[in-house]
Amino acid sequence: MSRIGFIGLGIMGSPMASHLAKAGHEVLAHTLNPDAYRRLEADGGKGVGSIEAAVKDAEIVITMLPNHPQVEEVVLGGDGVFAHAPKDALLIDFSTIRPESSIAIAEAGATAGFRVLDAPVSGGQGGAEEGVLSIMVGGDEADFIAATTIFEAVGKTFIHVGPHGAGQVVKAANQLVVGGTYALIAEAIVLMEALGVDAGKGLDVLAGGLAGSTILERKRASMVAREFAPGFRIDLHHKDMGIITDAARQADVSLPTAALTASLIAAGRAQGYGSLDHSALLKVIENLNGRGDK
Repeated sequence: MSRIGFIGLGIMGSPMASHLAKAGHEVLAHTLNPDAYRRLEADGGKGVGSIEAAVKDAEIVITMLPNHPQVEEVVLGGDGVFAHAPKDALLIDFSTIRPESSIAIAEAGATAGFRVLDAPVSGGQGGAEEGVLSIMVGGDEADFIAATTIFEAVGKTFIHVGPHGAGQVVKAANQLVVGGTYALIAEAIVLMEALGVDAGKGLDVLAGGLAGSTILERKRASMVAREFAPGFRIDLHHKDMGIITDAARQADVSLPTAALTASLIAAGRAQGYGSLDHSALLKVIENLNGRGDK
């Protein structure tokens, strides 16, 4: 078992840290919301008051943070991970950030004597709670192998997809598929309801056929019921769509469906839905059709 310094106990990070503690790892965590320590400590971990306290004796440091500015500050800042963790510690960044940021952090880590993996996850809050996340990992294969017990504690599928930054590229592709799927399911609901069909029963049929997906399995009932408690907020998906459009520009490729999906998600923010789950794209499609009073 490993000594782990865990930074960031949000909707995703909190259950992930708890899974690691319950698996027998020694987990010291730091977060901006000290209320999150209660769950971790009930599961055998410990909350501490600073990044230094969390990482100073860590063999593995884990970050799970909202975006690249937070990751860069926590890792590269004067009071950050690289300033206080033991040399040769392995940093696993589970955050979803820009590929170029992951590459820069890995390069800085190598210069300072640290090993780094970018390991963004998919599965949302449900996947984090159940410990069945899909993890796409960029970095050195030897470091990926060394982190296997960590991935096993929080995920079901974990694959080494390439060098530093590759995990973030695959996560961008994931978020494109997820966002586009939500938009299409929203349109399917609006279509069925407009023609007098029970959308719940309709989606039950779709979920059992070629149109089936994890999103339909997990979210069809809550979407039909218009329940949008956040498992993954529209605000965060908006950030991810920015990563996708920037990556497409850098790669000089045209992704027209990505552009449309990004516009729909941006519309959701503009309409005041940023704090809702990304399945609230249904509200955006309803508004486009004058059915927003549902």
